[in-house]
Amino acid sequence: MHNNAMVGYSLILAASALVPGALFAGLYGDIPNATHAWAVHDTNRPKPSRVTINEKGVPSDAIVLFDGTKESFEKNWCDGNGGPAKWIVNDDGTFSCGTGFKFGECRTREEFGDCQLHIEYKHPADITSIGGGAQMRGNSGVFLMGPKYGYEVQVLESYFTCKELDGTPEFVQNYADGQAGAVYAENPPLVNPQRKPGEWQVYDIVFHQPVWKGSQLTHPGSITVFFNGVLVQDHWEMEGQTTHCRRRPLAPHPAKGPLSLQDHGCPVSFRNIWLRPLASRWDNLTHSDMSADPEKVMAERRATAAKLYAKIADPKAATADNVKALAEVVSYADEGAYAADFRNALEAYRAKPGDAKEVKSVNDALNVLVRGKVIPESAKIANPK
Repeated sequence: MHNNAMVGYSLILAASALVPGALFAGLYGDIPNATHAWAVHDTNRPKPSRVTINEKGVPSDAIVLFDGTKESFEKNWCDGNGGPAKWIVNDDGTFSCGTGFKFGECRTREEFGDCQLHIEYKHPADITSIGGGAQMRGNSGVFLMGPKYGYEVQVLESYFTCKELDGTPEFVQNYADGQAGAVYAENPPLVNPQRKPGEWQVYDIVFHQPVWKGSQLTHPGSITVFFNGVLVQDHWEMEGQTTHCRRRPLAPHPAKGPLSLQDHGCPVSFRNIWLRPLASRWDNLTHSDMSADPEKVMAERRATAAKLYAKIADPKAATADNVKALAEVVSYADEGAYAADFRNALEAYRAKPGDAKEVKSVNDALNVLVRGKVIPESAKIANPK
């Protein structure tokens, strides 16, 4: 951040610390509209649930898919047909596949859609290509939603595949869209942060699947990947489903699929795997320009208006507090008894306004309704003389 911007931001934070919390109650930010059930800075908007992080860095709402035990592996993983997975659970809290293409797919028993995934993997320190060139240096893959429909983040030993080593004896030639951290066959990693063979590598992945309405693609979905803490896929929007050597267009598929690890005939070990299912932004039908359903938005607004209205002891009272409370109600639903009571209370208060400070507090609330085109500017209260 630029120094001047940082100073400005600090001043805003300092000023906000001096503002009493009550200022943000009632009408404050722009009011709800056809695609937003909540106002800007709305204190009535539901608050997020608390998530804690344990000593292993696992969020409390995560599904732990492998904790280092055989019981965890057998509970959560199977082969491609739903039978026992043939991968080996090791005494060091890892599981692994090896050479010979004899281990087969290792997939989760549970299926997932959009998710946040943490997974760690390691190659042998003395790794070499097992025939077939650089794509046989510890090849595996993390398939989100499984190989049939899915989207692969490549697992490979790629420490020596970087332009700084090109032309040196250490350099390992490979195609960029097939090295570690790539969205396989689509997009290379932005940089190569891979550690040396024999060290643990970490992927933190945020995946949103493509969104379809019937046969019409609404959004291509995206993959974000942090590789050893470094961003290597920056909200990459998918261009197709994973395949090899060809482009396979996106196509509708089930909303959930397994997390799958590929046996590509190479030794690879995995550990510390957890996943958090995520709601799609496209499932947000009450507060989004992209996906809101106006009928559901209005239903939510009416529910909030009803709750606020029920808290008002006497909607007919011609007090400043009553006018402000009713103004908040009609910001959600300017209709029926809410609209009538608000306007009646406003006119009654206009006839007997309070002092200048009180009138200003009422007009501050009315200004928000003026901005939202609920009332005209002329509806505000004249300052007392």
